[in-house]
Amino acid sequence: MSTFWSRWVVILIAINLGIALFLFVWGQLVKIPTESDGTTGHVWAHGVLRESVRKLPVWWLLMSIGAFIAAITYFALYPGLGNFKGSLGWTQTDQFKSDTAANNAKIEAQLQPFRTSTIEQMAADDHIVSNGQTLFLDNCAACHGTEGLGNPNLGAPNLIDADWLYGEGSETLLTSIRDGRGGAMPPLGGVLGHDGLNEVVSYVTSLGGARAPADWIAAGKLRFESVCSACHGMDGRGNATLGAPNLTDKIWLYGGDLDSVYASIRDGRNGVMPGWRSRLTEDQMRTIATWIYAQGHGASIAKH
Repeated sequence: MSTFWSRWVVILIAINLGIALFLFVWGQLVKIPTESDGTTGHVWAHGVLRESVRKLPVWWLLMSIGAFIAAITYFALYPGLGNFKGSLGWTQTDQFKSDTAANNAKIEAQLQPFRTSTIEQMAADDHIVSNGQTLFLDNCAACHGTEGLGNPNLGAPNLIDADWLYGEGSETLLTSIRDGRGGAMPPLGGVLGHDGLNEVVSYVTSLGGARAPADWIAAGKLRFESVCSACHGMDGRGNATLGAPNLTDKIWLYGGDLDSVYASIRDGRNGVMPGWRSRLTEDQMRTIATWIYAQGHGASIAKH
């Protein structure tokens, strides 16, 4: 604050306090004209009600004096009079830093015992799991849904089933959260052609139990082995190292109906899981991983 505005603020405060004090003192000394009966002569309700004049009660006077003293004391101790910082040297910034440090110390004391625990061990603690759910809702639910069931429109996988694109395990899960993942399915429509697409779609969906013409399945198997097996394996069970999904189960990232599978093979897919290490702390990421792990391993955790 500039010197001019600092002085302006001080002058305004002084004027306001001065006027208030003057009115308070003048109100005690002024003489109000009264009738012989002690009233002002004002009457209402046909003379039933008459306006009397009485002194202010002592408790009101003491409270008002106390308020003046409190105001002056405040301006002497705390910042408020322009650039004057107050005799205590208190600032909102210092108070905020102090409160934040105290809160962080409490959080640190609570988190310290869990930093030596595994995700599997923490998943048995309902308090940690509950905190993990809150963090999941704040950061992950937009893609994976509030219950972690995924979203085929985005290619966001279901996180509470037993299927893991990059392999099962708490460390693999943490790696996905920390650094993100990027999955790319190349478009094969130009390579396979119309007939080839129908045949490969028939074969791929048949791996999960869907029915299709036998000759299409047989031809699709040959095309699959020559074009798709490099990523998904000869048996179609996927490759966790590449994040290539298992095609033999009934779990589909982008939907398992014929049109969705056809579109995936023809046009390809590009799924991106962002990394969260720049936004979340290690403790927060571990807590989210704990909630996810607990959802997919609820029965086994309960047994322990």
